[in-house]
Amino acid sequence: MNGLFIGLAGVLVLGLTVGNYGTRNLTGTAAAQAQPFEGYADLPGVRLWYTDSGGSGVPVALLHANTGNADSWQYNIPGLVEAGYRVIAFDRRGWGRSTANPATGPQPGTIADDLQALVEYLHLDPFHLVGVAGGGFAAYDYVLWQPERLRSLVIAASGGAITDDELRELRERTTLPGFASWPPEFREVSPGYMAMHPEGLERWLEIHEQSQQPGAPSQPQRQTITFEKLETISAPTLLMPGDQDLQTPPWVMRRQLEHLPGAQFVVLPEAAHSINWEQPEAFNRIVLEFIGAH
Repeated sequence: MNGLFIGLAGVLVLGLTVGNYGTRNLTGTAAAQAQPFEGYADLPGVRLWYTDSGGSGVPVALLHANTGNADSWQYNIPGLVEAGYRVIAFDRRGWGRSTANPATGPQPGTIADDLQALVEYLHLDPFHLVGVAGGGFAAYDYVLWQPERLRSLVIAASGGAITDDELRELRERTTLPGFASWPPEFREVSPGYMAMHPEGLERWLEIHEQSQQPGAPSQPQRQTITFEKLETISAPTLLMPGDQDLQTPPWVMRRQLEHLPGAQFVVLPEAAHSINWEQPEAFNRIVLEFIGAH
């Protein structure tokens, strides 16, 4: 499927229904029969806010972008659950509702470590991991550290935080003038979506405003990610850029594809950097087809 361009569009707007509130722990059979939940897990260094659809399906973990939190998946979770999966999403430490707790662990920690702590807390079996934009950085970091935990890996609209001098020079040379100072919606949302879905854009901006907490440091990677390290990834991998993404255009992700033998590559049309938000139905369809094969 390398280089596949598919013609999918449309937006499915669905609400996220979640159940019990509070803090819980699960063991054995309880994990396999988990009930819908949203609330907190007290993990090393963080009081982590997460949602868990429950059920006995194969787990799918979702990692949000830097401009979002777990609410960024609100249009995706229902379709993944309807397909039979147990879906888990969380606010990163210092984002949304998750709060750092220096009394219980070192700061600022890493997203990969927080994900692993949540995986152990919920006693998850091997799972599918989906990371969008900044969530893709953490997804690569995690698979390079815990490859045996994953059934598959999906990286969407993400530069992958890859350290490479040639790539850095190319990206600097091709970045639009003053791009970093543009309003976030112009950097990350397509003009078509802004024109046709003003209510969706308003909600996106609301989530963005509740993303990184004032003064909260960004979490570093556990390791430096390089093209050479990508070549060691054995998990089945799907790369999905949006064709209107100004921040991480498809050519950037094609550079990753060159170092991921056997990876699949699907360009989602009419989608920018907030790919799963703008095109949730198409995004889900591609993800479900891919993870269903693994």
